[in-house]
Amino acid sequence: MTRVNTVLGPIAAQQLGFTSIHEHIGYGMPGSELDTRWWKTPEQRYEETIPKLRAFAEHGGQTFVDATGICNGRDIDYYQSIAEKTGVNIIAATGFVGGDTALKHFAEASVEYLTDQFVHELTVGIGTSGGKAGIIKVGVSRGFKLTALDLRIYRAAARASLATGAPIITHLAVDAATAIEALQDEGLPLTRVLFGHADDGVSQGKVDEEGIVSAGGRIGFDTFGYDLELPDPPFWGRHRDERFQHLMRYLRSGQADKVLVAADANCSPLGWPGVKGHTINYLFEQLIPDLRQDGVDDATIDQLFIGNVADFFTTSTPDTLNSEGK
Repeated sequence: MTRVNTVLGPIAAQQLGFTSIHEHIGYGMPGSELDTRWWKTPEQRYEETIPKLRAFAEHGGQTFVDATGICNGRDIDYYQSIAEKTGVNIIAATGFVGGDTALKHFAEASVEYLTDQFVHELTVGIGTSGGKAGIIKVGVSRGFKLTALDLRIYRAAARASLATGAPIITHLAVDAATAIEALQDEGLPLTRVLFGHADDGVSQGKVDEEGIVSAGGRIGFDTFGYDLELPDPPFWGRHRDERFQHLMRYLRSGQADKVLVAADANCSPLGWPGVKGHTINYLFEQLIPDLRQDGVDDATIDQLFIGNVADFFTTSTPDTLNSEGK
C-alpha cells in the first residue's frame, strides 16, 4: 500500500480523501520575511489561516497539498501546528517554484546536488522539523521558457521521483515540450507529473494540452477563483465561465481522469497583500455547485478530488517498483 508523507507523518494514499492538490499556507518571494511592511507575527498568520482550513474541513476537505517550494516561505514547524489545530492533512513540497526563486546557493548547484537535496527532504526530513516532503515542485521562470537552471531542477526532480516515488507538480504548463523531453530523458513516466496552472489567464494559447496528455501527463486546473469578476483581479485572472467551460470540455469528452483541480489559494500571503475575496473554499462555495448545476454527478466530482489524487500518488515509477520487489 502506497504511503504519502504528510507533515505529521505518512498516511495511506486511500486516506487522503477530498484533496486540493495545489495550495499555499503562505507564499512569498525570497526575502519577503525581511520586509518590515509585510512582516507578520505568528498570531497574525494563525488568524488568517486557521479559519480557512477549519472551514475547508467543515465542508469535507481532508488534505491540503502545499506547493510552496524552498525559498518561498515554507515553514514545516508552522505547518505541523496548523495540521494539529485543524485536523487537515498537510503535504509539503521539496523543490522550487521556479529557478528564479532559487537563492544563489541553490541556483549554482549541480543536478546531483539538487537531487540529493530533494531526496533528503522526501526521505529524511526538512530541517529539524522531522516532517518530510510528499511532493516535488518545479517551475518555469518568468518569460514562459525553461532556463538552464529550470532544466537542472526538472532533471533533479525526475531523479528524485524515480528514487522515492514522489510525484511532481509544475508551476505553469508552458514550454511543455522542453519539460517533457527533459523528464523523459531521465526515464520518468509522465504519469508522475501534474502540469499546473494550465487554466490561468496568462497561460492561454501557450499550453500544449494535447501534447501533455498524449505523453501521459496530467493537466492542472488549479487557479479556480482567480476570476476577472473579482473587485481587484490579479493579472493571471480569467473570466469565471471561460475557465469553467475549459474544465468542462475535459469532463464532457470523457477525460476526467486527466485533470486535477485546486484553487492555488494563499492562506496568509508573505510580502504582498494577496488577492482579496479568494480562498481555498471557493471549491466548495462556487465550483462544486457550478459543476452540479451543469449536470456533473457526485461520482465525477469525487473522481476529480479523491480518485484522481489517490491515483496520482500511487502510480509507481520503475525504480520504486523494483525497490518494493513488485
